[in-house]
Amino acid sequence: MRLYTAAALLTSASAAMIRPGGVLVDGSRIAAAGPAGPLRAAPVQQVTDLGDVTILPGLVDGHVHLGFDGGPGPVARMRAESDVEQLILMLRSARELLQAGVTTARDLGARAFLDIAVRDAVARGTAAGPRLITAARPLTPVGGHCWFMGGACSSAGDLRRMVREHHDRGTDFIKVMATGGFMTEGTAPWSAQFSTAELRAAADEGHRLGHRVAVHAHGRDGIAQAVAAGADTIEHCSFVGEDGIFGSDFDPALADRIAAAGIAVCPTINVHAAAFRTRYGPVLEQVIMNLHERGVQIIAGTDAGIDNCPHGAFVCGLEALAGAGLPARDVLDAATLRAARAIGAGDRAGSIEPGKDADLVAVRGDPLRDVSALHRVELVVARGRPVTLRPDGCTGPAAGRGRP
Repeated sequence: MRLYTAAALLTSASAAMIRPGGVLVDGSRIAAAGPAGPLRAAPVQQVTDLGDVTILPGLVDGHVHLGFDGGPGPVARMRAESDVEQLILMLRSARELLQAGVTTARDLGARAFLDIAVRDAVARGTAAGPRLITAARPLTPVGGHCWFMGGACSSAGDLRRMVREHHDRGTDFIKVMATGGFMTEGTAPWSAQFSTAELRAAADEGHRLGHRVAVHAHGRDGIAQAVAAGADTIEHCSFVGEDGIFGSDFDPALADRIAAAGIAVCPTINVHAAAFRTRYGPVLEQVIMNLHERGVQIIAGTDAGIDNCPHGAFVCGLEALAGAGLPARDVLDAATLRAARAIGAGDRAGSIEPGKDADLVAVRGDPLRDVSALHRVELVVARGRPVTLRPDGCTGPAAGRGRP
């Protein structure tokens, strides 16, 4: 067994800080966590004293795209690359997430089931990366948002068949594109792409087979359809109107229905929040706070990989959540246990407690006082394995605003 000690330990976002604290790791699992003194009496093979840092649970990014490179033209690159080239890129993207302290991530759109290959390689220990929750090809109409990932469907029957194929291939989640998106020419983010009956057919089939369902929805109609279909998570949920402005079509009653249904929302606020605010004002932050104040469960997710949104910039999205007005504990919960539960990994990740996987991050500073402390990563442990950190492991802000 191995003991990690530090000046402070935060076992979950809702817990009291333990000073000094320690975590006892047995193989890939947490054996014990609490005040450092009593843990030092345990029979351990190695003690790692991290000094003046805070240990907290490994971070969770609830919305990434490993097959997008986070550069200025991710869609063009994906469409131009072979499956082998895509797989190499996805392995690199996974390592970048891990360097930023992300030990669990949900990939919500990849082609050719390559995300499953990466997930399994990480699980076997043959590749470095976070625990992956996969959705493979997003279900979308012919010519719809992200059609180039191979999930085009033309009827309710097609949607059911595609869900069954995803199930047979071993995906974790089912993702459906209820509206158009900003990155696919010819689609309108404020317009619904499916009928409510079609969306319900996909969700019902996914649930019948034991899968959670994530629904991409920017516009109000698509959001309403997601609620009616029984989505488990709604991605973006930006209430964008025909003017293209986030929040311009906000519907308080619909927000209340999301909260009542217990549907988690991943608003995908990310590294571009400041630039977006400069251009449009704090409209995205207002949507997030309106949802939060009405009791909607907000989870962290950055859409990492989209245009100019690198995988290493996860913490910038957390800073944006804090800038929107969420208290630090809420931000940390959104990036740990709440997100882990929403994506189906709450039994393994999101908090430091005996029996769970040993996913740990140590940062210099107190993230309860300032979430920016999460930039200062001193240690990452993924399933009990310490990660070798590169000096350039955290990527800073980029210009522009990516809106999938």
